[in-house]
Amino acid sequence: MTNSLRVVGLGGSLRTGSTSLTALGVTLEGVQAAGAESRLIALRELDLPLYSPEHSVPEKARWFAETAYQADAMVWSTPTYHGSVSGALKNALDWLILLADREPPYLSNKPIGLVSTAGGVQGLQSVNTMDFIVRALRGWAVPLVLPVGKSWKSFDPEGRLIDETIADSLRGLGGEVVRAARQFRHEGTCDYAESRQFAAPAPA
Repeated sequence: MTNSLRVVGLGGSLRTGSTSLTALGVTLEGVQAAGAESRLIALRELDLPLYSPEHSVPEKARWFAETAYQADAMVWSTPTYHGSVSGALKNALDWLILLADREPPYLSNKPIGLVSTAGGVQGLQSVNTMDFIVRALRGWAVPLVLPVGKSWKSFDPEGRLIDETIADSLRGLGGEVVRAARQFRHEGTCDYAESRQFAAPAPA
């Protein structure tokens, strides 16, 4: 068994040139720079059917649920659609019902970093929605979040990130996810006493 931390990124949208998928990839650069392994799962490629308890369970859903369960941490990234997450992201997370009977169940005590992109200024709404879902799945949402508003200023028409300040912040979030996962592994909990992201400013 490897000692490396494994971080799974989930997100994007179903469109080509997804800004939220680009943001996820940049966040995972920060994960790798912090010394952890990363795996990106794009919603467009996951291609899950709409969840229903009456469905036979597709193999892709089993694979996704097991991959999420085995991860030490996750990063979720979504576009903001009408003040909330994309239907594709919500549907993928609904399939994590497959983890209900595991021990521990669902995503218990996994740190999860939250990223959103929005054409307007309301990206925090979709982050808040993801935060509720994290708690329902018994995960631990990293308090440092990255809602990227007015994404048309930060990404080019092909979905490439052109704002290096935003890129640095996304990489910083990736590093913070790894720090939290490392502390959970060694201590079973997490605080921010050692986090540079939450360090108190020096006295003036």
